[in-house]
Amino acid sequence: MRILITGGAGFIGRKLTERLLAAGAVTLDGDRREPIEQITLLDPYADETAAHDPRVRILRGSLSDPGTISKAVQGVDLVWHLAAIVSSEAEADFDLGMNVNLHGLLTLLEALRREPGRPRLVYTSGFAVFGRPMPDIITDHVIPTPQSSYGMQKAVGELLVSDYSRRGFIDGRAVRLPTISVRPGKPNKAASTFVSSIIREPLAGQEAVCPVKPETLVYILSPRRALDALERAMTLSDASIGPIRIIPLPGITLSVGDMVSALEKRAGDRIAARIRWEFDPEIQRIVESWPSTVKAERALELGFAGDRDFASIIDAHIEDELNGVLPPL
Repeated sequence: MRILITGGAGFIGRKLTERLLAAGAVTLDGDRREPIEQITLLDPYADETAAHDPRVRILRGSLSDPGTISKAVQGVDLVWHLAAIVSSEAEADFDLGMNVNLHGLLTLLEALRREPGRPRLVYTSGFAVFGRPMPDIITDHVIPTPQSSYGMQKAVGELLVSDYSRRGFIDGRAVRLPTISVRPGKPNKAASTFVSSIIREPLAGQEAVCPVKPETLVYILSPRRALDALERAMTLSDASIGPIRIIPLPGITLSVGDMVSALEKRAGDRIAARIRWEFDPEIQRIVESWPSTVKAERALELGFAGDRDFASIIDAHIEDELNGVLPPL
């Protein structure tokens, strides 16, 4: 198998690469175990330190460059398309968001269309494809109503992947990821970045800013379950997915205040006190425009799983990113 991961230098791309290399193969359609020959990481910020395994190829470049994309997809069998301009950044810079999130995707799809063998692609979307007004509970059948440029770009991307699959150009699957928490690393320009930073930074001995009200509801998924979902989306057979290529994923719903309470219970009030509440009406508006309660029946039927509770998400972060040890107060 020759694999391409766009946005491969991001934390999900790096963790997915590590998981694939450790497995050494991908089991497709429930029974076909295919050895991994090469993983190409396409990312303008990738560096050679990521190529710690001879099976890894680093390719720096932009999704908007047809030459780079043609080189990236040559002979490829599987593609995880993770690269994107995040929500607040896409809202602040319309041209940048369109160039990467929409035109970049179209460039990738056209390149894959020219490849033989109908390459299989997992496209990462999200619940920003919905906006108000919307039902209190989002089911598999609710029509997207994006109220941000990022949400619009992701919704259009879902339709592109679906139609390129219907036409037989690719074997695509679009997964709607909940907000990922707790992300390792540093805050980014996403409106949802605080959902990780209010846990990650206090546990690392740093101050964090929460820009929304405590009662604000969020719909989240841990990095562990996100990686499981990305892997499962790729390994499912074409027949099991059927003509509906968009798969909203299961997550958990809780308030930001409940998240902070869970942190306090797990790590103590002195760590939770490192969170500073500074209200930002624009971030509040964007976050409130996203759904907070989702009924992902189809994903559950296909074998996807969410997290048990937020306490288990905190524990997973401590285990995976802090070597299982809480820092001293």
